[in-house]
Amino acid sequence: MSEVKKRILVIDDEVAIQNLIQSLLERFGYELVRALNVATAVQILRQKPLPDLVLLDMMLPDVDGLELLRQIRETKVFDSLPVIIISALADSDHIRKGLEMGADRYITKPGLGHNLLKTVQDVLKTGRRTTT
Repeated sequence: MSEVKKRILVIDDEVAIQNLIQSLLERFGYELVRALNVATAVQILRQKPLPDLVLLDMMLPDVDGLELLRQIRETKVFDSLPVIIISALADSDHIRKGLEMGADRYITKPGLGHNLLKTVQDVLKTGRRTTT
């Protein structure tokens, strides 16, 4: 019996970034669902099955990525849904804010290719980051 593919929702308004993520992760058996904006992402999140992981850009055309993260963290059905922020905003203030708001990891886009696979595998293995 074959293993069910882990489903990852990629929310990023840059098609080139989505293509990069897809080419990196599909080679390792992940199923990707793509959204270019928050409105589309919300539609996908309302459907079953839920994704196993969300990759979320901070700068989106319709709603700030942190606002979507806040909505995800305030919704009970998403309690166990891990979120990894992927962003060009690489300063410590943005990273700290994203993690404080409930992101499980934060990857900067300049290092995306190098860190993405390892981080995705780690988060899918360990689940949500717990805060004390």
